[in-house]
Amino acid sequence: MVSRLNVHQLLRHVILASASLIYLFPFLWMFLTSFKTQTDIFSAELSILPTVWTLENYREALTRVPMLRYLGNGLIVCLGIFAMQVIFCVPCAYALAKGRFRGRDGLFKAIVLALMIPYAITAIPLYIAFYKIGLLNSYAALIIPFVSSAFGIFLLRQHFVGVPDDLINAARLDGIGEYRIVWKIMLPTAIPAISAFFIFSFVTHWNDYMWPLLVITDPALATPPLGIIFFRTEEVGSVQFGPLMAAAVLITSPLIAVFLFAQRKFIEGMTLAGMKG
Repeated sequence: MVSRLNVHQLLRHVILASASLIYLFPFLWMFLTSFKTQTDIFSAELSILPTVWTLENYREALTRVPMLRYLGNGLIVCLGIFAMQVIFCVPCAYALAKGRFRGRDGLFKAIVLALMIPYAITAIPLYIAFYKIGLLNSYAALIIPFVSSAFGIFLLRQHFVGVPDDLINAARLDGIGEYRIVWKIMLPTAIPAISAFFIFSFVTHWNDYMWPLLVITDPALATPPLGIIFFRTEEVGSVQFGPLMAAAVLITSPLIAVFLFAQRKFIEGMTLAGMKG
């Protein structure tokens, strides 16, 4: 019996390790290619490891275009979006979880329905609206469309449902208003869910390419994905793959850091949200 269990565990670990390698291989190839010379990259012989290790690609990635500026823009946009989403989503989620008003269930169903609508459908109307009010080519154009997040409201609402009503009623008996209940009592209980939402929000908007491409024409406001296109050599119509891979590594590194930093809270938040209805 014990040996059978050991065989099953070993088989499970082999399958998981194999699947992990399949997913990690493109990132490993990108990372190693960033240290290869251009000659090594276009060599007819397939080689995973660089023949000659070089940091020239990273120097070129940081000097050919203002990559640090693009990374800074990405941080400003992603953190600005997340801060506004928390301000908007936490009260909405609290109202849907603990409020008693007519139409609450219907409103929640509408939010769930909104999860199924890709934001690309609303891109043209939003673009026209921002053009009319003169907000194109600004940080506001990159942040404002994503302040309201149906996924954030859904995730936090699922968490707030599990918070005991006695805690809220006790706070009301002590004379604490609804505003303070939301931010002083409910918000601290939702740290795992907010951490999970932070990872989803940060990764989504850090990788967003379509919307910044539509609303930004000033290179000084470009986000990291837009910075990648500047590695194309327009005169000869070719791409310098070494600096391109180095830039991709620089752009991907903050995502890995964010996930590793909030990994435990992310798993906890998603587990708790899935268990509560």
